[in-house]
Amino acid sequence: MSARSDAWPVLDHAELAPMIEYVNRVVQIAGKYALDDPFQVGWGNIVLTVTPRGLTTPVYRRDGVTFTVHYRLLDGDVVIETSDGARTLPLSRTSVADFYAHFCDAAAQLGIPAPHSSLICEIPGAPPAFEDDRAERVWSAHPARHMWEAFNLAADGLEAWQAPYLGHRPRVGLMWGGFDLSATRFRAKPTTPPSQGPPFMRNAQLYEYVSVGFSFDNTKSGGDNPLDIGMYAYIWPQPDGLEDRSWGVDGAEWHPDAGLVILPWSKLRETPDPHQAIVAFGDAVYDAAVATAGWPADLVGPRVDGWYMSEHAPA
Repeated sequence: MSARSDAWPVLDHAELAPMIEYVNRVVQIAGKYALDDPFQVGWGNIVLTVTPRGLTTPVYRRDGVTFTVHYRLLDGDVVIETSDGARTLPLSRTSVADFYAHFCDAAAQLGIPAPHSSLICEIPGAPPAFEDDRAERVWSAHPARHMWEAFNLAADGLEAWQAPYLGHRPRVGLMWGGFDLSATRFRAKPTTPPSQGPPFMRNAQLYEYVSVGFSFDNTKSGGDNPLDIGMYAYIWPQPDGLEDRSWGVDGAEWHPDAGLVILPWSKLRETPDPHQAIVAFGDAVYDAAVATAGWPADLVGPRVDGWYMSEHAPA
């Protein structure tokens, strides 16, 4: 993938916000099926994969039907695909409530049950359920493409960062509730989650982890003011000693109120090689976990490509 910064789009939150609100809601519909599957540490079973056209669910198996749901951001539609057929649903101009009804009808035609829950999750101010969200949504191709480009470029960098980690690491993918792209490294050291907060958050905090990702809104849980679109990172549990560290890339800063290290997209795309900058950012965060929280440095192996490994014995 090109490392040229001019291949990385300018991201304007005001322009993207209506599409982000729309897509964040509709991806939760098919995302709910993942909750029927065995829980993986850190919710690794739920993430959506960035594809050449958009975002897709894992392969689901329900009532004898094997299927995927592909949110094709570049085409403005959603494809439900099974071994026996497929249905395509447009996203052009509709409400979330109407789309949900059409989705359930199309799924039923393919022998797929409706999701077990229609609650809208993790979106402040949203109606309680898909059936209640009747605001008209209009698909817009230009912001949809920028959304996909950002996810695709960020995923490429995060996958490169994640590759040499020897511990448990769910695949890089979109957390459909919070709508952030996540790359997370775990170690088998139990923690005590906070007594407050929703169960899904406390279940994500059962073990220590380092998370690096991309978000269109880095407000997260620590502050009321939205921070810049871009890369974020944090260490759970949060250790002391993060205030004066370097984060590998010019423009990356620690935000104590949010409990996040933020690398704004605007700063990222100014670097000579944004792809490599994501890797350097993630490495700096992991180095901080080693230095401040006792994470083992030897859990990260060499970063080489498959051709190298095909010709060299492991060290």
